[in-house]
Amino acid sequence: MYLSEIQIVNFKNYQEKRYSFLPNINCIVGLNGVGKTNLLDAIYYLSMSKSYFSNMDNMNIRHGEDFFAIHGDFVFDDVAGKSRVSCIQQNGKRKILKFNDKEYSRLADHIGLIPSVMISPYDTDYINGMADVRRRYFDSILSQLNKDYLDKIISYNKLVAHRNALLKQMFDNNRLVEDELLVWDEQLANYAQFIYEQRKNFIQEFLPIFVHYFSTITAHKEQVDIQYQSSLAQANMLTLLQENRQKDYYSQHTSCGIHKDDFLFEMNNFTVKRYCSQGQQKSFLIALKLAQGDYIRQLKDKAPLLLLDDIFDKLDENRIAELIRMVNGNDFGQTFITDTDKNRIVNLLTSNNIEFNLIEL
Repeated sequence: MYLSEIQIVNFKNYQEKRYSFLPNINCIVGLNGVGKTNLLDAIYYLSMSKSYFSNMDNMNIRHGEDFFAIHGDFVFDDVAGKSRVSCIQQNGKRKILKFNDKEYSRLADHIGLIPSVMISPYDTDYINGMADVRRRYFDSILSQLNKDYLDKIISYNKLVAHRNALLKQMFDNNRLVEDELLVWDEQLANYAQFIYEQRKNFIQEFLPIFVHYFSTITAHKEQVDIQYQSSLAQANMLTLLQENRQKDYYSQHTSCGIHKDDFLFEMNNFTVKRYCSQGQQKSFLIALKLAQGDYIRQLKDKAPLLLLDDIFDKLDENRIAELIRMVNGNDFGQTFITDTDKNRIVNLLTSNNIEFNLIEL
């Protein structure tokens, strides 16, 4: 599977552009501010039906226009000819996603068809941000692999919102009705157990792959770990909700459950956030994303698109060379790399006898 061509209309700083790509490595070079990252984000839209950088689709419409449109032509291994994916957002209207001109009734139905992995300078939020940032990251991986998981995480989040609204209503009325809460609690417990088991099993399978990539990038200099932390490891969801019912009533929100889970990143038995240098953190994040791509490939038998945005900063030449060799191997599919230094990326690829497509913005 690969993206052969993209057409962008009124998206961020693009008025109208069309680019063709090779199935292997595509380099996008240019000064800061010319739209390299925006081009990767347009590709990400075709995969995940949303921006990698913003939750507000209307903010991605070019200034002065009332819509944006992104069209991509994909070549699938098991489908003859090209397949077109289109994403269209008009001001004040719902987003439209189409596959071969047929509109999806649910955007979620598209997730997983064109898996992708983005590596960006903004990924430091996974280390320095709050737990919800890490949860969303791992949920996005599982959602690309398992539609049942995606449906259940959406349903679970809606139930939490309903339960929180009910708690607020009860608090405002100065009356806790436990039987009414129990109806929501039982539904939440069913979804929570499934999500917890999926996350736990995922980390067990994912961790060895991640360790392998980190060791390769760093020449086995450090040890890394990811620990999944969940209150469901100590008790089932229904018990937790019952034990915290009074607390939830007075705080007017659901204080326990898988929406409070976290993933602890460690290096040499210390937290990556507090004790690691920027270079170590970047190696950790790159290994995390490469492991994500390889894990998806193994489970779906389909190599995801690999979008590498400004990845060379704070990496030494040896790590950069090793990274390029890895993404050019059989474990990864079509790759897009942005860089401000044309000579650096060209020399790096040519010295390793790697075929590539160069786009200058």
